Amino acid sequence: MGAGATAAANDNRLAIELEAAETIDEDQRGETAIAPEPEPAPAPVPAPVEKGLLLSAVYVVGSVLLFLTQGLGMNLALANLTQVQGSLSATSIEAGWLSAAYMAPNVSLSIALVKIRAQYGLRRFAEISIAGFVVVSLMNVFVSDLHSAIVVRFISGIAAAPMSTLGFLYMLEAFPPARKLTVGLALALTCTTISAPVTRLISPTLIEYGQWHALYTLEMALALIALPIIYLLPLTPVPHAKVIQRMDILSYLLVAVAFGCLAVVLTMGRLYWWFEAPWLGVLLVVSITTLTTAVLIELHRPVPLIDVRWIASKEIVHFAAVLLIFRLVASEQSTVAANFYQQLGLQFEQVATLYWIILAAAIGGGLLCAALMNPQHAERVHILALSLLATGAYMDSQATGLTRPEQMYLSQAMIASGTALFLPPAMARGFKAALAKGPSYILSFIVIFLFTQSIGSLIGSAAFGTFVTIREKFHSNILAERIVLSNPLVAQRVNQLSAAYAKVMGDKTLLGGEGTVLLSQQVTREAYILAYNDAFLLASAVALFALAGLLLHIFYNWLRQRLSAPAPMPAT
Repeated sequence: MGAGATAAANDNRLAIELEAAETIDEDQRGETAIAPEPEPAPAPVPAPVEKGLLLSAVYVVGSVLLFLTQGLGMNLALANLTQVQGSLSATSIEAGWLSAAYMAPNVSLSIALVKIRAQYGLRRFAEISIAGFVVVSLMNVFVSDLHSAIVVRFISGIAAAPMSTLGFLYMLEAFPPARKLTVGLALALTCTTISAPVTRLISPTLIEYGQWHALYTLEMALALIALPIIYLLPLTPVPHAKVIQRMDILSYLLVAVAFGCLAVVLTMGRLYWWFEAPWLGVLLVVSITTLTTAVLIELHRPVPLIDVRWIASKEIVHFAAVLLIFRLVASEQSTVAANFYQQLGLQFEQVATLYWIILAAAIGGGLLCAALMNPQHAERVHILALSLLATGAYMDSQATGLTRPEQMYLSQAMIASGTALFLPPAMARGFKAALAKGPSYILSFIVIFLFTQSIGSLIGSAAFGTFVTIREKFHSNILAERIVLSNPLVAQRVNQLSAAYAKVMGDKTLLGGEGTVLLSQQVTREAYILAYNDAFLLASAVALFALAGLLLHIFYNWLRQRLSAPAPMPAT
């Protein structure tokens, strides 16, 4: 399932921003974090202490380790479903439930974590989070079948949500307040992209060593290494107050059910097929009903958990659309390209160098973004990122049955760099817009980020997967119409393919049937290659559409400024 990697996608960045918001707000303002209603004044926050270069580097390393711990835990099973299903005695569709079980609680839990951290304090939040993740990592060792694996994956989705938050906080801790929303934000978001290629690089060896248990023995080891980091590297304390209201619990549960049901539908819909399984429609109805109920409740609350009116404003809808389009395009690498390599039958040794290049390009793009993180440069960075994404996807759309990773080094590097470049400037702008409205709007901003990135990555994976399936059927029909035995070239090809069985099969009728089956397999393979080319081309078209929209928006703003500028005073 490509959905996991994306969702990965990539994925889990939602929890990140919520903590960044509160931390940066406290660093820059020195005020209480998220206090929607009058409460007793909290104790003053000590002024942040400048850290030396060595200590800052230690915090950065700790952040990278926390991101890898969370990212590998999410991606190890999702990137190896085909290999893992054998050790769990599961079919490919049954193995897909491992992804659905993980994503169902994970996509919404960060909404609750904001207020939990604000009320109970950062230190307690960090210690309980890492302890819970270690315990869940240990549970993976006792997995013996599919049912136990699904249960553990569900619990892992809950335990992993705070980990990306902690990774983000430790990255921010390494930088002074003036650089948190620039260098700190860019590097933290870059760290969220590196776990997917790292997973592809290390998992084949782990699978060969010990299947499922080898994968999650590594996760357990990383969790145990991360455990002392939480205790030895303290984070700057922030004041906390009683901010959780009873209606917050009801609103969150409704949102969690809605997002969880939607995540299951998007993950499993393509496997069971959208109109063939009635329970998919039931889950979708439950998702819509619970989300609508949550919106109605929030609209009538004096101090809502989520400010629905602000989310529905023109500027925020535009911001959400930008993030959603980006996530759809970014799914090209995590979903379409990865599945394309599997369709070609490429082995790990053939794609390892490609993933090293993707990893290096993602890190390089993140470092470049950190250097360019400036409000004046945001639109230029987005133009560069979308250009890289569109060009890379178009280059991939020229693939054939003879394409090998060497022909995709440049295109995939461009996509990885474009992905790393796009998100930080967009996040910084949206985050500042939320802070401008007040700390209470931070949670509403997180809901937007959550939906566009976690749910958006699942939408991208489901959309591209469905598109490839439909286009494969289309191309198969076109190719099959031309494959007739009355064609001398086709008859010759069937004879060539059946020749491999001539020494062990004397019946000419059966021999011809085997040749026909082999030719049919080749036709299907070519149809899939054409379908993936269509998917690459679609991703390129979406990126070009977004780029055109951005250029028009820039031109419109420039023209409006020129027209609204006051006329020069005549010389006297």
